[in-house]
Amino acid sequence: MIKILIADDHTLVREGLKQIVTNIHDIVVADEASSGHEVLDKVLKKDYDVIVLDIMMPDINGLDVLKRIKGLKPELPILILSMYPEQQFAIRFIRAGAAGYMTKESAPEELIEAIRMVSSGKKYITKTLAERLAFELETGQDKPPHERLSDREYQVMRMIASGKPVKQIAEQLFLSEHTVRTYRSRILEKMRMKIDTELTQYVIKNNLID
Repeated sequence: MIKILIADDHTLVREGLKQIVTNIHDIVVADEASSGHEVLDKVLKKDYDVIVLDIMMPDINGLDVLKRIKGLKPELPILILSMYPEQQFAIRFIRAGAAGYMTKESAPEELIEAIRMVSSGKKYITKTLAERLAFELETGQDKPPHERLSDREYQVMRMIASGKPVKQIAEQLFLSEHTVRTYRSRILEKMRMKIDTELTQYVIKNNLID
């Protein structure tokens, strides 16, 4: 029996996922969590075969939750189930140790297949994502500019492109405004840009934000 922990801050999503596996003989929802801290607390206290993790949690973002779980239990498979398309986050999560990445638009049968696959030690990666990963490994191929950014820089870039002011970004990320401005300068330098407008145009063009 594959014991899974569902981590999502939306009750309806958790209930929907539980409904999907209700009649599956080899999968059982052993627990659920609605915040990053709750996920970490339960992972410390109990054993699961697979964590089904959302990206956006109300307290700790999914990427940080993933990294902390991998630090606590490196062998525990984590399947990312997100509302965001692959091109926005998938590669970053796979690099950080996720066993798979799929969107919430995926068919229920795909979710079941993914849970079974990652629980057996394999990776669940779509054909599109596999092609992108292979492209990155090709010699002589430069990474897209945004792939040079750290995870935090990437997060700040998306927030800047969405039109959020420095003060709001600082409050949401629990950073000082000075730190956010430092990130902004570093992002523009790495992206070889001079103003936020260029950054916003790049983000929209590459579909890195909703």
